[in-house]
Amino acid sequence: MCGIYFGNARMGQHSPKHPIPFILGCVCSSLCSRMKLSTGIIFCFLILGVSSQRWASFLKEAGQGAKDMWRAYSDMREANYKNSDKYFHARGNYDAAQRGPGGAWAAKVISDARENVQRVTDLFKHGDSGHGVEDSRADQAANAWGRSGKDPNHFRPRGLPDKY
Repeated sequence: MCGIYFGNARMGQHSPKHPIPFILGCVCSSLCSRMKLSTGIIFCFLILGVSSQRWASFLKEAGQGAKDMWRAYSDMREANYKNSDKYFHARGNYDAAQRGPGGAWAAKVISDARENVQRVTDLFKHGDSGHGVEDSRADQAANAWGRSGKDPNHFRPRGLPDKY
């Protein structure tokens, strides 16, 4: 409600003596709620400085970055090469981050989710799964290395086929 008073009746309240304030109150109430929403949206755009083109490019970069992460994961599974895990972590994050802010964001979200899921599943595994806390930290270091734009070949194991 806008809080506008018309005579003795507040707009929006039904009064048999004043039917016009009731009608105007309904219109005013509708306009005020729409104005609050639109003002909030405009405020967010001004504060964040985000245009629709930026959002579209961010989302596109994020999608491409997710594909880069998937490709690195698929290559790692296909290569099945000893001690290549950190290289593929760094490479996936590097490729995704090269797409732009959206790709870097997707790489971070996917990397963090993967490591968190791995920690949970490790609770249910018995024995040495090779994915303990130390391994998770090393994976995250390789992820950060790649996202920062550093060469993922730093982690490349000798003998890994050139295809990768």
